[in-house]
Amino acid sequence: MLKIEVKPGESIERALKRYKRKYRNTKRLEQIRERQEFTKKSVEKRKTKKKAQYKEKFLNEQENS
Repeated sequence: MLKIEVKPGESIERALKRYKRKYRNTKRLEQIRERQEFTKKSVEKRKTKKKAQYKEKFLNEQENS
C-alpha cells in the first residue's frame, strides 16, 4: 500500500500527482493488464527477444553518434 504524506503548504493536487507517479513506478497496473489474458510462453519469449534486439540496436546507434 502506498502512502503519501501531504507536506505543509503543499496542495492536494501536487500530492495526488506524487501518488500517481509512485503508483506508475511500481508497475502494478502493467501486471494487472498482463494477467487479464493468457499469453503462451513462446509468444513471451518472442516478445523479450524482439525487445532485446531493439535495445541493442538503439544502444549501438547511440555509441556511433
